[in-house]
Amino acid sequence: MLKPEHLRTLREVIQRGSFAAAANRLGYTASAVSQQMASLERETGVRLFHRSARKVLPTSAAEVMARHASIVLADMDRLVAAVRQAHRNTEQEVRLGVFPSFGLNALPGLLRELEPEDRAGFTVSVAEPSQLIGHLGAGGELDAAIVYQVGTSGLSWPSSMHRRWIAEDPFKLVLPRAWPDLAPYGPEQLMDLPWIMHHPASGDASVLDGLFARWNLHPRVVGHSDDSSATLAMVGACVGVALLPELALRHHGQDVVVADVQWLNVSRSIFALYLPDRESARLRLLLDALAAARV
Repeated sequence: MLKPEHLRTLREVIQRGSFAAAANRLGYTASAVSQQMASLERETGVRLFHRSARKVLPTSAAEVMARHASIVLADMDRLVAAVRQAHRNTEQEVRLGVFPSFGLNALPGLLRELEPEDRAGFTVSVAEPSQLIGHLGAGGELDAAIVYQVGTSGLSWPSSMHRRWIAEDPFKLVLPRAWPDLAPYGPEQLMDLPWIMHHPASGDASVLDGLFARWNLHPRVVGHSDDSSATLAMVGACVGVALLPELALRHHGQDVVVADVQWLNVSRSIFALYLPDRESARLRLLLDALAAARV
């Protein structure tokens, strides 16, 4: 089998004109260079040099081999460089931002599925999407953020960001279990119920308000909350009913009933935002796992 170091030595011998000059260039002895060239001749089955007491002359076969050796060695150098870059990208720590219900109900399970060395390569910050986006970008504290958007309003990000869709997270109707059964949850059954709504200034609230308006519903609002855990606790305490995304309901208690109301038909889109130059192999590994799991 041809050895790369023998090809490098052959190239140096032809460029330098002698075994001794090549040896001096490569840090070998002249005897070591001679032995390498003899080994290369045995491997190829052709004579590479005319040897005499005074000088060594390359044959035409040696010159052809040296030209091809330069191409092969350059390809090998590029291969090694690519592997090293991939390794650096894999080793690069990823500073990830996630919104609260994702950090509570999705990310821990996904991280547990990764190999320990990959799992250790993430630092995580939990905040609302608008806050996370403010920490992305050049000089930002985050490399990527998992965010959500209800409809097409209420959230914006720089055009330089890459956006990768992860999943749709449908809203569910959540009711106190202590209340009488209201199935099949038609519009007329929900009209007079007390509701816990998002704060009016939020993007989610405007979308949900539009949803209610389409069905001519005018909910009796008894509270406002943008925190899914707090809303869920209030529903369990019989304060009112609410619409909450499915992801926030994964570990709900026995004091609430979760209903899939088809006619409501509203969801939030979950996606990742990141700058192209921050897309490391480790980040792609996580995003691929998220897309496969559909959260």
